Amino acid sequence: MEPLKSINVQAKTVNSVKHLSASFAVFLCGCAAFLNLYSPQGILREIALAFHISVARASLSITATTFAVAVTAPFVNIFIGRFEKRAVISFAAILSAAPALFAGGSGTFIAFLLSRFIQGLVIPILFTVTIAFIGEQKERWNVIEMTSFYVAGTTLGGFAGRFVANMMAAMSTWRHGFAALGGIALILGIGIYTLFPGSTTATVQSPERSQRKLSQAGLKQELKSPAIQAAFFVGACILFAQVTTFTYISLYLSQPPFCLNAAAIGSIYAVFLLAMIVTPMAGRLSKRRPHSDLLLAAMALGMIGSLLTLRPTLPEILLGLALSASGTFVAQTAANSFVAHTVKRARVVAVGLYLTSYYLGGSVGSIAPMPIWKRFGWHGCVALIILIQLLAIFIARLYWKPPADPIRL
Repeated sequence: MEPLKSINVQAKTVNSVKHLSASFAVFLCGCAAFLNLYSPQGILREIALAFHISVARASLSITATTFAVAVTAPFVNIFIGRFEKRAVISFAAILSAAPALFAGGSGTFIAFLLSRFIQGLVIPILFTVTIAFIGEQKERWNVIEMTSFYVAGTTLGGFAGRFVANMMAAMSTWRHGFAALGGIALILGIGIYTLFPGSTTATVQSPERSQRKLSQAGLKQELKSPAIQAAFFVGACILFAQVTTFTYISLYLSQPPFCLNAAAIGSIYAVFLLAMIVTPMAGRLSKRRPHSDLLLAAMALGMIGSLLTLRPTLPEILLGLALSASGTFVAQTAANSFVAHTVKRARVVAVGLYLTSYYLGGSVGSIAPMPIWKRFGWHGCVALIILIQLLAIFIARLYWKPPADPIRL
């Protein structure tokens, strides 16, 4: 009995180590995915001055990347379906350094936008394969908990990208900020390759012709599911609210009475660090709760935060931003895990379609509120953000009910 007990203990220890390694690798994947995604968000005025353009046009540097992500995400499987996950994800993280370096060296705004667009072509590989990997761990580890590690990684990556870009803009030039982010991306890629579970299994097996027909028919059925359609719509609302918040708050705080410089605005993104702590906690606490309940709590937190940003003092605004960021990433945890849990096979395809909706929402969120900002200022933006969040809650509560016999793609 003793040898058998010892073997069981060793097996549990090995499994725990593998779980920890996989969780940290997923965390790094989130960091790499978001590191360069929103890096121009806090330095739009500096970019506008460098290229002699308006701030509204400079905001296209965010839209170019999010739009590229939205367009590319559904087709990731076509290019990477036969390759090992670890190799694909680490290579994508390392490759993401190149567009960041090109962006920093751009001589014209068109070249800068092109670099940002190319950045968006690489990022979906990190998103899609990581979330698909999480969905496959359903029988071994808790999906929501592991998703929360991924989302926590995205919070750190999102903070680091904005913070580094803003600090370098204040100390030297925004161009050096993009160079620094390229170097960080290289380091993350090496870390991911070291820690990510090795496997000979392809990301998605290439099916026979008859199986492909059944899969395509199943996918069409799945897209007709109100639950999946609602998840896509909710994802668009989540990123719309987040991009609107952190794009226009930087413009708001750069004006009187605050008049914050680039370094100070970069520092406000430290509020994402609170989300990095809250998100895994929410993942663990919500193991037995419906995804719609988690989304409701997250959106309520985000709305309270948005209202706090209307207060006239900087500490209250920072608290509001911290709550808003935490709500955003917890909501993303709920939506990501809902899709991974509901779709049983071909998760890469389903996640790609979700990401298309998600980043289309973000693309709209960076430019559509500009007329509201010009006419009503930050108060108008907050009203729009809360309206979008209420709409997401309504849709999720109405339709986030997985079918009794989920369709297998």
